[in-house]
Amino acid sequence: MFDLFDNITPIYLLYLFYGAAFLFMGVAIVAKDMKGSDLQLADKLWLLGAFGFLHGAHEWLELGPLIEGANLSFQQIFVVKAASTFLVALSFIFLLRFGISLVRVIDDKRKRWVRTVPAFLFLLWFFFVWHEGFHGNPFHVDLQALRQADLGARYTFGLTGGLMTAYGLIAYSREVSFLSRPASKKLYYAGITFVFYSVFAGIFSSGYTALRLPVPIEMLRGVSAFFITYFIAKGLNIFDVETRKKIEKQTRRLVQTEKLTSLGLLASGIAHEINNPLANASLGIQTLRTRLKTSGAGQEVEGKLDAVERNIDRASAIAQELLLFARQRETEFVPLNINTVIKGALTLLKHKLNGITLQEDLSPVPEVLGDPGKLEQVFINVLSNALEAMPEDGALTLSTSLQEDHIVVRVSDTGNGIVAEDLSKVFDPFFTTKEIGQGTGLGLSICYGIVKQHQGTIRISSTSRKGTTLTIKLPSRERYEKDTYRR
Repeated sequence: MFDLFDNITPIYLLYLFYGAAFLFMGVAIVAKDMKGSDLQLADKLWLLGAFGFLHGAHEWLELGPLIEGANLSFQQIFVVKAASTFLVALSFIFLLRFGISLVRVIDDKRKRWVRTVPAFLFLLWFFFVWHEGFHGNPFHVDLQALRQADLGARYTFGLTGGLMTAYGLIAYSREVSFLSRPASKKLYYAGITFVFYSVFAGIFSSGYTALRLPVPIEMLRGVSAFFITYFIAKGLNIFDVETRKKIEKQTRRLVQTEKLTSLGLLASGIAHEINNPLANASLGIQTLRTRLKTSGAGQEVEGKLDAVERNIDRASAIAQELLLFARQRETEFVPLNINTVIKGALTLLKHKLNGITLQEDLSPVPEVLGDPGKLEQVFINVLSNALEAMPEDGALTLSTSLQEDHIVVRVSDTGNGIVAEDLSKVFDPFFTTKEIGQGTGLGLSICYGIVKQHQGTIRISSTSRKGTTLTIKLPSRERYEKDTYRR
């Protein structure tokens, strides 16, 4: 029963190792839990996993004729070679698709021409096999034709797929470096290793030995496969990091929500308690004015009454804002265009735009599901803050765009900006950078709560004395309905 192992030589062990490396990569990808990931890589990795399984199976299938070739009939060898050729071509096609999908994600400018790559490579492969393998006769399929089909798949799908995958992994590693630099580096190294693998597997045929280095090409492929698998397996930790950061973010949001709820209840009680004496005070002022007019009071008394009335109005406005902050009415969601909501907010703030340079870049975007009144309130607050932070000759930039089923709204100003230590507090209730008496610090807290109700996010970035950019991200109607259905 051990006769089989008597025929195994070191070169056969290379095939065994080579195939096992890629099979392990496929297992590592399949075993990784990527559900709920927002990373674009998550939707594409199954292609790389399919490549690993198919290519690993191809290498192990190659062992049969190598070990037991003398004991196999021609028909058996032919069937094994045909299956092996099919597997290697199919595996490289999956690798090519993975590389193309990454390139399309990373570089928008190259989306169009990369679509034509598979068809172009197929034509090259077909003409190569037709000329070198079939010799113009499609019915003459022999071992030589299968060998040429294998070589043609390596020269076309293998080489191009490996290089495009290398480029995609290297470029994508930079995009996810903010999540985890160690994991992004592993993806980068995997891309570098794919460059070597695409050369060893896509240019040199099996059995080739380097001229200056007497090393079988199978060994170089096997070493490349090992490092690719190692770096990919390590790079998959990026999804664990993403999950951990999501949990931390959700925890912070939960704390923020609980804080807002508690403060809302407190604010509601305070506002009601303040409103009653303010109403009585305002009524008393009106009575005093009437009596003073009949008694001919001087301008000094009138001026003091005006000052008292202004402060009562100010206190009343603060109480109303507290009530707005505390109000928890049910949000009424309807389909709407976010550009229309923004234009409505700009119309209401038209009187504040004097001397301000307004630049609008409102791109056509899909509808969102939302409450028009609440969203308009968000943009009124955000735009008011931006306008108040700028001098009369400032510039306000508004833009909308579509990114991954989400509508992104950016509001940028050229005001004084916010110092770094205050950025983490801007959404806290009652926090304000304005002078005393100029703001309650509830505006952005209200905006945060409304955007959260719409399953969106709101972020702010700023540089002191250079301006501030606030970014609101809302799911499109289709994405919102899909996420709601999943829950």
